[in-house]
Amino acid sequence: MTPRKKLQGLVAATITPMTPDGQINLSVIHQYVDYLVSEQNIKNVFVNGTTGEGLSLNTEERKELAEEWVCQGKDKLDHVIIHVGALSLTESQELARHAAAIGASGIAVIAPFFFSPTNKDELIAFLQKVASEAPAVPFYYYHIPPLTGVKIRVEELLDGIKEWIPTFQGVKFSDTDLLDLAQCINKNERQQFAFLYGVDEQLLSALAIGANGAVGSTYNYLGQKTNLMLQAFAKPDLALAQKYQFLIGEFLNFVIKLGFGVAQIKAIMTSVSGIPMGPPRLPLVGASEEFVAKAKAKLNSIGWPDGD
Repeated sequence: MTPRKKLQGLVAATITPMTPDGQINLSVIHQYVDYLVSEQNIKNVFVNGTTGEGLSLNTEERKELAEEWVCQGKDKLDHVIIHVGALSLTESQELARHAAAIGASGIAVIAPFFFSPTNKDELIAFLQKVASEAPAVPFYYYHIPPLTGVKIRVEELLDGIKEWIPTFQGVKFSDTDLLDLAQCINKNERQQFAFLYGVDEQLLSALAIGANGAVGSTYNYLGQKTNLMLQAFAKPDLALAQKYQFLIGEFLNFVIKLGFGVAQIKAIMTSVSGIPMGPPRLPLVGASEEFVAKAKAKLNSIGWPDGD
């Protein structure tokens, strides 16, 4: 891996494979890495985040997954970003130290959301305490207010953030507030931060205002198609980029109406890749056979511009 290479482009929010009885299944990670690289043209991953059920895993499980992704990604992946956020500060610090020790390309932290920060200073204090445990590792803030309820604007958070967190490198921005994202990009252009968008069905909108790339679950199985959208946007061929975004949105709109979450993502990935992702961990329950059949049929029915 090349940890100092700038993080940009597509980043797959990795799924945590599990056995039928709900234990993490490390044995398929090597196959998962090869699939992302060869079939989806994805060379960056975000481990133990929302898609990976990170907050439903215990500390040892999260460490084991981080180790396996770093190990299997060696010389194959450009970036292995480990999400180390937790409700407990000491747990998050422990995970940060571990990520640094195993050679992760970066760490990311979600805002704690039970006893949660109510202003910028409280959030910065928490993030700084975690980042300081991995002082040589690039640090990213994982902004996802729909799940955390922490609605502190990133524009405000980034003002002077390097003074508190010298390793700060960017944001995983999983919110639909494009005004906030645009202000972040506009005000921090000289800082060379990475602004990675996390709402897959709106990625083209984020690219138009300057996002560097994206972190998302769909890049596990639609990475190749989304990469073609990025290429079209860069040409620029906006009409072609729009076509890809519309078709990706058509699929997501379809499955969202059926009920779409981590369990369903795992089922789709199993169906598309052939890699057994297993069930989710309770309180989530597995996707129904009816959902899998309908989602697979819809995905297969889409007429992509490249003819696949």
